[in-house]
Amino acid sequence: MTDNAKELAKEGKTPHYDSPAGGWGSLRGIAEVTDEASPEFGVADTLRRQNKPGGFMCTSCAWPKPANYHPFEFCENGAKATVWELTSDRCTPEFFEQHTVSELRNWTDHELEMTGRLTEPMRYDAASDRYVRASWEEAFSAIGTTFKRLDPKSTVFYSSGHAGLEASYLYALFARLYGHNNLPQSSNMCHETTSVGLKKVIGSSVGTVIWDDLEETDAFFFFGQNPGTNSPRFLRPLAEAKQRGAKIVTFNPLREQGLVSFVDPQSPVQMMTGKETKISHRYYQLKSGGDVAAILGLCKYVIEKDDEAQKSGGHRVIDQDFIDQHTTGFDEFIEFARAADWSDIEKASGLSETDLREAGHIYISCERVIGVYGMGLTQHSHGALNIAMLVNLLCLRGNIGKDGAGCCPVRGHSNVQGQRTVGISEKPSLIPNDKLRELFGFEPPMDQGYVITEALQATMKGEVKAILSLGGNLCRALPERDKVEQSWSALDLTAMISTKLNRSHLFPGKEGWILPCLGRAEIDRQATGNQYVSVEDSFSCIHGSVGHRSPASEHLKSELAIVAGLAKATLPANPKVKWDEWTADYSHVRNLIEACYPDDFHDYNARLNEPGGFWRGNSARERIWETESGKAVITTPDQLHSRNFEERDGRYILVTLRSNDQFNTTIYGYSDRFRGIEGTRDVVLMNQADIDAAGLEAGETVTLFSDDDTPDGGNRRLGGLTLTPYNIPRGTIAGYYPECNVLIGLMHGDEISKTPASKSIPVRIEREEKPSH
Repeated sequence: MTDNAKELAKEGKTPHYDSPAGGWGSLRGIAEVTDEASPEFGVADTLRRQNKPGGFMCTSCAWPKPANYHPFEFCENGAKATVWELTSDRCTPEFFEQHTVSELRNWTDHELEMTGRLTEPMRYDAASDRYVRASWEEAFSAIGTTFKRLDPKSTVFYSSGHAGLEASYLYALFARLYGHNNLPQSSNMCHETTSVGLKKVIGSSVGTVIWDDLEETDAFFFFGQNPGTNSPRFLRPLAEAKQRGAKIVTFNPLREQGLVSFVDPQSPVQMMTGKETKISHRYYQLKSGGDVAAILGLCKYVIEKDDEAQKSGGHRVIDQDFIDQHTTGFDEFIEFARAADWSDIEKASGLSETDLREAGHIYISCERVIGVYGMGLTQHSHGALNIAMLVNLLCLRGNIGKDGAGCCPVRGHSNVQGQRTVGISEKPSLIPNDKLRELFGFEPPMDQGYVITEALQATMKGEVKAILSLGGNLCRALPERDKVEQSWSALDLTAMISTKLNRSHLFPGKEGWILPCLGRAEIDRQATGNQYVSVEDSFSCIHGSVGHRSPASEHLKSELAIVAGLAKATLPANPKVKWDEWTADYSHVRNLIEACYPDDFHDYNARLNEPGGFWRGNSARERIWETESGKAVITTPDQLHSRNFEERDGRYILVTLRSNDQFNTTIYGYSDRFRGIEGTRDVVLMNQADIDAAGLEAGETVTLFSDDDTPDGGNRRLGGLTLTPYNIPRGTIAGYYPECNVLIGLMHGDEISKTPASKSIPVRIEREEKPSH
């Protein structure tokens, strides 16, 4: 596939995609990845079972699985994730004999993934700079010996969102029995701002919406969430809502095709006729970081209309009963909003007063509204303020805790929310430590652990000596890649539980291990038979998942079995801690989870395969506010944007994006169909007027430099990028994640959660000089 960015620029064209999301384009996208992945025979049967009771739960996003499922309950991205994991290619010990680690560092992310499934445990041999074959006994013994000699608090147990609730619970238990709370997780890089920020204002660290609300709402207000790429199964409920008259209003810097139009691939009529559903009723392209001002504008309109209604004796616009009974902070905020100047709101948001009044009118005309958001709100230096402002808007009309309304953060990885639920947390205050003392007869550590950016900062200082990773690709996912990789290599121990080769394996510590695990779609046969695992979706519903495919290698172990094996090799014997029994029958682990979290997981094993999952409840949905005040908190903002820097001449706000051919750091290919960019990821998207004003030319090669005013900010750069004109607000530019991570300071993140501010990176642009001949 050729790079089309330069060609389009030379022709004076802007990359775009005119076709709807879904439809034949989705099927072609699946076919292309399937052709490249060469999945094993039987993948069609796996897809048939995907996201259904008695089948396996998708390893891609955490979008809910409805009780009334369709014949094909998977989306383009879910299908890609499945065929990618079930590839027939194998990354064997013989592969590592042929390639040094130093050589593999020059391979792309896509090339590393294309080597196929890992098949056996591998130990890094520094003398030959190669990974060499090892047995599981050797791996467990060596890692356990190293852990025994290290101070537990100098170790970090990281997890991605892949592992099921059972393995995650035991992983957290292992860490605490060992003696630390250093349990950072992939949510630290995406939705930790929700876990902290949302909890601060409504007392719940997760969203309040359930599936039925999607069918009853009058409107969705979207902020910084792209379902077409990140949660495509959301598109059908959106289309159905639109068809019954619900309004969908979108605020996002880029026009994302999934929020523009959609053809349902499961509708023969739509597929044959090409009849599409227009998704967004209104679409507002605000500047990056402008959500605080935009939402303030909506709130100001609501308050103005309520003031007018009171003067005229009309029906109140604000739900005053809800405000009086359920909130605090309203009086201060309402005076702030009344006094706010529309010109300041326009400047900070990049939207006009007319646009915001129009959106505000739609909001007050709807009785039940769901506020949807993604990383476009969370990944800012003041991401928690973004979330608090959305809660303000919802509270004004009582849109939390009633049917068809609520707050709906859309999570990324399949079990990222569930892992937090069962104990993977650095915060001891969130853990049922009394239950752990009672069940296992030990004293849990009570000191605060690291979030992931703190953990890597401590690694750079030499304070962290070992990292165990339950999935993930940390070296690629984190900011300041060069520093992260250097510090990773200096560790005493790195051990990664993985299905495929990735860049993080290529920076082994003094002792480095690759521990290959089963995929979720594969049979997990233990002493009592094939085992179910479970996951939690974005709506707090728990689903059972069981694999039916033969494992990629006879040497693979399940994530739970690997965690148990490492724990047995590390910890002293404890008659209350029964690793072998738990590995033999995962239902015993679910009994432990139920014992620790009885309100959320009562009758866990009996309810495991309920269609649609079983809901573990949400206090804020019941209008029980577990905040300090006992009420929902209405927040008065102290600034009108979510950045920690101001705009100035020559400084642009960089937004990082995921392509249509990608899941997190996994790169399936080089086709970003929805944005019309093919054959490359080395682009920077920029408004043509900004290109002209900067004296640059579309199609030329440029370098981005960090412009964050820190001492080493100017040293961070990313070059070789094709300057590409695009429909994007002035002052905002965009490039791909994870490539653009090198431009972010490790601690440039949300002030509360430390989530990297990947949606508002200050940068400057310089032309790359052509070599002279």
